[in-house]
Amino acid sequence: MKRIIVLSFAALLIGLPLASLRAQIAVAKVGDQLPTLSLNYLGAPADLKQKPVLVEFWATWCPPCRKSIPHLNQVYAKYGSKLEIVGITDEDAATVKKFQKQIPMDYKVAINTPQSIYQQFGVQYIPTAFLVDKSGKIVWTGLPLELTDDQIRAVLE
Repeated sequence: MKRIIVLSFAALLIGLPLASLRAQIAVAKVGDQLPTLSLNYLGAPADLKQKPVLVEFWATWCPPCRKSIPHLNQVYAKYGSKLEIVGITDEDAATVKKFQKQIPMDYKVAINTPQSIYQQFGVQYIPTAFLVDKSGKIVWTGLPLELTDDQIRAVLE
């Protein structure tokens, strides 16, 4: 009985700080400001301050992500001068470059992204995208293929 009480107390002491840490991680959602992003780009960095941004979390091994890329290339071709698109992955440069030989990505790509950024955005699955207006406010989140031209045009006005 004494052992059970000691083990329970120890678990409580360990669990409380972990629960507190989890509560301190703010999860980005519609209506919030875009969290500060410190990213490693494959190529030139994105301009995250001067225009609206579409941030997408993806991976080379993810079939739905592969389906989203041609759509995002089309969005970039249509709105790229007014809308920045950033694909964020935790994979390394060699993996992404090899992948891009099969499926080109016309927009900016960030690599080696720490899991803390995924947690900060509350990413539960990939692909997940966040549309951010000129003021830096998240106005939409969801699957990239579900993003409509009307939603994009609304942030460009």
